Amino acid sequence: MKKYLYSTLTSLQIDELCRRPAMDFESVFGEVGPIIEDVRLRGDDAVLDLTQRFDGVRPDPLSGPVSNTPEIPVQANVAEAFETAYTNIFRFHKAQYPKDLIVETMAGIVCSRVARPIKRVGLYIPGGTAVLPSSLLMLGVPAKIAGCEEIVVATPPRADGTVAPEIEYVASLIGASCIVKAGGAQAIAALAYGTASIPKVDKILGPGNRYVTAAKMLLQNSDAMISIDMPAGPSEVLVIADRQSDPAFIAADLLSQAEHGPDSQVVLVGIGEMDFEKIEEEISRQNEKLSRSDVTAKALDNSFIVETADARDAMAFANRYAPEHLIINCTGAEHLSTTVKNAGSVFIGPWSAESVGDYASGTNHTLPTYGYARMYSGVSLDSFFKHITMQRLSEEGLKAIAATVTTMAELEALDAHKNAITIRLQ
Repeated sequence: MKKYLYSTLTSLQIDELCRRPAMDFESVFGEVGPIIEDVRLRGDDAVLDLTQRFDGVRPDPLSGPVSNTPEIPVQANVAEAFETAYTNIFRFHKAQYPKDLIVETMAGIVCSRVARPIKRVGLYIPGGTAVLPSSLLMLGVPAKIAGCEEIVVATPPRADGTVAPEIEYVASLIGASCIVKAGGAQAIAALAYGTASIPKVDKILGPGNRYVTAAKMLLQNSDAMISIDMPAGPSEVLVIADRQSDPAFIAADLLSQAEHGPDSQVVLVGIGEMDFEKIEEEISRQNEKLSRSDVTAKALDNSFIVETADARDAMAFANRYAPEHLIINCTGAEHLSTTVKNAGSVFIGPWSAESVGDYASGTNHTLPTYGYARMYSGVSLDSFFKHITMQRLSEEGLKAIAATVTTMAELEALDAHKNAITIRLQ
């Protein structure tokens, strides 16, 4: 990993470090656009043809209902792990349930804000190089709590055209209505437009590769009339450490994100004089034992180290980088966490491994990446609601505010707006 000395970097050089490895979205959009159009025009046939082309399998049926009870056989220890994770995720997200807001802004004028669940949601669960039932828990549990009427799960099929039993098991836990055995841009398009066998949804949530991300971005600005959770890129982590930090912990945390994919990025921000050579040796030693060492090795090529003089500079860089995952594993971690401005999710102290948040602590792991943590939040219960404002006026309330409204309507030359007030007062 290349190392930079923070004090010698110009502002432009820091910006360059924060840019992330380039993703050529223009060319990706060019590839994804025809896929979306094909699905829009040919529906199920297009999804099946594209799945055969990209995944080498033609699932039959393409989609199917989900059992109301988790009768799908999984190993006992797996079921127990899912139960613990489900309970913690449910507890944390249930506490986020929105309360109606009622405010009397003036005498006789009552304004309110109420939450209503999004009716139909599509949950995309990647499955290219690994089975990810944890992502289905992270998306499905809040969808269930919110009360979404229809939960459609889409995930790439296995080589035999089936879905992993762990995915089916979690789908039953969250009350999903059906599973679509398709992935990539074709699955996103099918969820957005609907087909003969795949229900159309109102919002699509879930992580994915650049083709999935591009499809989501294109479709939210199309006639499909859908929204998405957030734009996102490859997974990433930034670790802040000092000489008190355990090199083995640092290496393990960096590798845990590097194994997501060759385009992932991991960053170490070291405070003061540290034995960076020892950390890199530890990374190499641990990586040799990993089943995905070829993937992590490529991700490490995208990654780097920043050496800062103090914690203040470390946090300044972290906030500028805006990581998906931020691990503060150094002296004074609790205090430093109060200065976080941009991050998807934060892990405080030496025992707060990012892996726990990925699976079972209760927080959501569907987070903004690629610097989008500057302006986007991760998935939460709010992601499955829309908020509606209401107002109720009495005659006295209307009289009290009439002059304000008619004056502003006159200023903007909107006579009908003014008339809607004056006609009531005559």
